[in-house]
Amino acid sequence: APDLEINTPAISAIKNSMQARHTQLLPHYNSGAVGLTADGFIAVKDATAVPLKDRGGINSLVSAENSDRAKLYKEIAAGNGHPEWEGDVKQTFAGRWIDKAQGGWFYQSGGGWVKK
Repeated sequence: APDLEINTPAISAIKNSMQARHTQLLPHYNSGAVGLTADGFIAVKDATAVPLKDRGGINSLVSAENSDRAKLYKEIAAGNGHPEWEGDVKQTFAGRWIDKAQGGWFYQSGGGWVKK
């Protein structure tokens, strides 16, 4: 089984980037504008929950977050010496993100959005 807590300089840099972005994403998770996808990423769930002037920014935030998440899964698999584990790492994290989501946040389940 992969060591999901493995830490390399690359993983640390990705986590720091994600942590810095989280404060910007938090209000969008709370408003329901952004939700967690079943495949370990995030998506804009309801753009109308974002003020018009901020909508371009939310798409950039989601894109940057998903890019970091993809890099994280790849780096954890590579750090374990098994790049072929990337899909398993991604699926494990998908479940973890949803489990750790705060009440009121949205996540995908069965093809639809569910409020936690």
